[in-house]
Amino acid sequence: MAKVSIGLRGWRFDEDEVFTDDGTVRPLDNMPEDTRQRVLRLSGLMEEPCDACYLIHGQESVRECRPAQVIYGEPMGEVLLCSVHETDFVYWFRESGGDAYAGETELRDRFHEWFADGGRPPDDYGGVKHVERDPDAVPEAPDPERELPGLQEEIDAMDDAELDALDVDLDDLDLG
Repeated sequence: MAKVSIGLRGWRFDEDEVFTDDGTVRPLDNMPEDTRQRVLRLSGLMEEPCDACYLIHGQESVRECRPAQVIYGEPMGEVLLCSVHETDFVYWFRESGGDAYAGETELRDRFHEWFADGGRPPDDYGGVKHVERDPDAVPEAPDPERELPGLQEEIDAMDDAELDALDVDLDDLDLG
């Protein structure tokens, strides 16, 4: 069973849990609960800026921020990073005690505090090396009506507490 990242590098999914044998996206109700939550959360974060860029430039200059390319952490406590700032996070996590927050939603807040206080890796820190296998083979975004049947019904059936827990702005979700 292969592990794959979808949209943003970082979160890894069991390929069998997200895609059918012919490579199409499974309906959400056919995904395990944790996978479904992460896929829904990820869909709401795809166009967000890098957290580190945002901390540098702020809301008034958000257009200066690079788009996120990487996601680390747990849903609702995830850190979004561009490739430039991924090294900052990896250094903090591996060398400055960030690993103490692995699996915790406070990971984002602790990284933000460290970064905002001037935390950075040394200039000679090697960072992260990625191996991309066939990056052009990423599947097209699914047509919600065709690839995710029942999504609107599933969303309608969720109560307000469940929707708030996902922290996804469903008004921006185009269901056709």
